[in-house]
Amino acid sequence: MPILVHLTPAKDVKRIRKAGIRKGRGVYCMPVMQNYYVSHQWLRELKRRGQRTFMGIYFHVPDEEMVWFGRYARPHEHLPVAQAISELMQQDDPQGFELIIPRSISAKDIRKVQSISRVVGWRYMPGVRERAWCTCPVCVSRGEFNSQKKRLQHTRRPKKASQE
Repeated sequence: MPILVHLTPAKDVKRIRKAGIRKGRGVYCMPVMQNYYVSHQWLRELKRRGQRTFMGIYFHVPDEEMVWFGRYARPHEHLPVAQAISELMQQDDPQGFELIIPRSISAKDIRKVQSISRVVGWRYMPGVRERAWCTCPVCVSRGEFNSQKKRLQHTRRPKKASQE
């Protein structure tokens, strides 16, 4: 039985211990792996929404439990949790993947509740700093953080010589 972790605001822990994790659109979670970063990669993105303190809710599900597995904002596959974890472990870059369990998790399935001590993960989306900034007026509006830096970077780029 794999152990999964669901990250939740600390204010919700009392209710979760009593009634379990409610489904909503599904229970978003990650498998607990040897790599702490991969297991808790969503923490920094979740903190961006304004919540300061997060807790990890660790729970078990059967190997045959069907989950939705895939990368954030892309189509997901419906497959058993054991197969999803296997595919996640085979990825070269496991950042941005998620497991969604389409049912609520009962309080009896919860094994441990623990505070998340380190701030890890990515913001906005994995690999966002690897791409060039878009400098169009829609994406870089005045008053936005680093807007002047983005516009200056665009004007300093060397232009390609036209071939005649």
